Amino acid sequence: MELRVLNYFLVIAREENITKAAQILHISQPTLSRQLMQLEEEFGVKLFTRSNHNIILTEQGMLLRRRAQELVSLAEKTKRELNEKEELSGEITIGSGELMAFSHLAKIISEFQKKHPLVLFDIYSGNADSIKDRIDRGLIDVSLLLAPVDIGKYDFLEMPGEEQWGVFVSEQHPLAHQSCITPSELINEKIVMTKRTIVQNAIAGWFDEDYEKLNIIGTYNLMGNAALMVQQDVGIAIGLKRNCSYDGVRFLPMNPPLTGKTFLVWKKNQMEAHTLSAFLEFAKKYSK
Repeated sequence: MELRVLNYFLVIAREENITKAAQILHISQPTLSRQLMQLEEEFGVKLFTRSNHNIILTEQGMLLRRRAQELVSLAEKTKRELNEKEELSGEITIGSGELMAFSHLAKIISEFQKKHPLVLFDIYSGNADSIKDRIDRGLIDVSLLLAPVDIGKYDFLEMPGEEQWGVFVSEQHPLAHQSCITPSELINEKIVMTKRTIVQNAIAGWFDEDYEKLNIIGTYNLMGNAALMVQQDVGIAIGLKRNCSYDGVRFLPMNPPLTGKTFLVWKKNQMEAHTLSAFLEFAKKYSK
C-alpha cells in the first residue's frame, strides 16, 4: 500500500468519478482504474459501488477513506518537520474546544508569528474526546484541554484564568433577567446537557442531590448547535461561557460558581520537531 495510491483513492472518493479524478491527477483513466482494482485486490474487499455515471464508497471504502486521510495527513506533517530549515518554518497543529483560554493562546500565536512569520498554524476545533484521540495518534501537536481531564500522560502548561460554567437561556425566558442561576431554579426546566460523562459528573456535584431531579431532554458536544436549540425554546443549555454571543440568548453564570482550569498539553517523551519545541518554550515564557 503506497501513499501515492492512497492519495489517488481519496481523489476518486471525493469526485465520485474516475474520469474527473484522472483529470485532476493528470494520469490516464485506464491507469487510475488499474490502480484502484489493485488496491481492492490488496485489501480483498470492494471499495466502491459502480454505476454508469459515478462510483460510491462501500462501507469498507468509507473506513479506508478515514484511515487514508489520517495516513496522508500524518505523512505530509512528517515531511514538513523533516524539511524544517534553520529559520523556523513549518506548521503547528493545535486542537481546542470552544474555550475562553483560546484568547490567551491566540496572543501567544500572534507574538510567536511576529518573530517567526514562516510558521503556519492549523487549528482543529472539536470536543475534548476527539481532540485527545487526535493528539494520541500524532495528528495534533498541542491541545487546549479543560479540567476535569486526565493529563497524566501529557506534558502540560497551565493557562491563566479559569473557564466559567453557566446556562444559556432564551431572552424570552422568565429567568433571563437574572444575573446568575442557582441549582433549585433549574429543577423544573428542560435541560440540554453536555455529552461528556466526566463533565456531567462535575456538574452533578454542583447540583448535589437535585441532579437526579433534572429533566434532561438532550445532549450536545459543541455549544453552537445547543445555542440554536435554546433560541427555539427547546430548553436551557448548560455550558461554558464563550468569547462570542448568540442572538436571542443570554448566558447566566452558576451560583455558587463552577469553574475549571485549562491546560495546553502535548505528548510526553515525543521527539519534538524544532519548530514545535521553539513554540512550546515561547508559550511557557509568555505565560509566566
